Amino acid sequence: MARNCFDIRVLLLAAAVAFIYIQVESENRCTSEMRLLIDQISMQQGKIVALEDERKRQDEECRQLRALVQDLEKKGVKRLIDNLQVPIAAVVVMACSRPDYLERTIESILKYQSSVAPKFPLFVSQDGANEMVRSKALSYNQLTYMQHLDFEPIHTERPGELIAYYKIARHYKWALDALFYKHNFTRVIILEDDMEIAPDFFDYFEVAASLLDRDKTIMAVSSWNDNGQKQFVYDSKILYRSDFFPGLGWMLTKSTWDHLSPKWPKAYWDDWLRLKENHQGRQFIRPEVCRTYNFGEHGSSMGQFFKQYLEPIKLNDVQVDWKSMDLSYLMEDNYIRHFANMVSNAKPVHGADIVLKAYNIDGDVRITYNDQAHFEMIARQFGIFEEWKDGIPRTAYKGVVVFRYQTTRRVFLVGPDSLKQLGIQHT
Repeated sequence: MARNCFDIRVLLLAAAVAFIYIQVESENRCTSEMRLLIDQISMQQGKIVALEDERKRQDEECRQLRALVQDLEKKGVKRLIDNLQVPIAAVVVMACSRPDYLERTIESILKYQSSVAPKFPLFVSQDGANEMVRSKALSYNQLTYMQHLDFEPIHTERPGELIAYYKIARHYKWALDALFYKHNFTRVIILEDDMEIAPDFFDYFEVAASLLDRDKTIMAVSSWNDNGQKQFVYDSKILYRSDFFPGLGWMLTKSTWDHLSPKWPKAYWDDWLRLKENHQGRQFIRPEVCRTYNFGEHGSSMGQFFKQYLEPIKLNDVQVDWKSMDLSYLMEDNYIRHFANMVSNAKPVHGADIVLKAYNIDGDVRITYNDQAHFEMIARQFGIFEEWKDGIPRTAYKGVVVFRYQTTRRVFLVGPDSLKQLGIQHT
């Protein structure tokens, strides 16, 4: 009996030892697994902390960049306030990804703007984040830098369209909204990053500002003539009204922008401005001799028309005293009589060999075209722009396109209804 009790105690002791051993091993395994899990959690937490630190660093960089841009804009506006002179117009250069072009444009502007900087404060508005363009713009302390960063996806309305034209339209709206509504300018002159300006560029726009204020039938004033090639111009003092928006260096007022901004198009903003529904009978002032020169052979338009129409443009090199000139002839009521008088005094030319006849006749001549196809045929013979937009030939006023032809004499291409619109009896 005693031996049996001893055996039972031995078995119980062995079982207890085995149980304890199993428990210890289980606890060790659990502890090991727990430590492994803790290590894994710690590693994940470390990654989370690292990611959070990276996000904070990026946020700080963005904050600093925004602060820099705001500081630059504030400094630019402060310079305007310190000058104690109400600006005539802000001048904005629209830029994107061409630092070499931008430098050439800015240098051309500063050559003539420095002496009138309080009247015409200079801005550069960059679309996108091209670092070379940004650095180039910021290297000039004579201007205020603005940056348009737009990450919204673009969906073209028709297959095959270039996204660039949609980006350009967005940039224009953003920049003009900023200048008119944030900086509160009453007028803005828009240039692009591939332009040089004439010596009298700012004097021209100073007197043009008063025309815009006095005559609300003038929608904008341009420094450009589409038919401003050397062989088609002569007199640097002559200005015209046109039903066709010229663009390429132009000024508009805040009141005009108030109407345009809410309905600004998704793309092709310049052709949109040429639609009759948008200019609503208002006209544009343009010079005979251009006050801007477009050297942008490479860009969004891929050099379209450059060799034929842009490269031969004559940039005015005469310092015209615009402030001493009487420009009242450009007011709407005066101009139609002024222009009708020039057209009625021109000698009619008919039949074949019209180019030769126009060249050999002394004095101004006029040539009547019957429709768009007929106009294009005549324009092709002379070498001027053939293009129309919404029924209007480039540079036309009341359907009349005027240009010089290798001499001081003017050629008037007169539409089938032009004489009636001008109040001229058929002769």
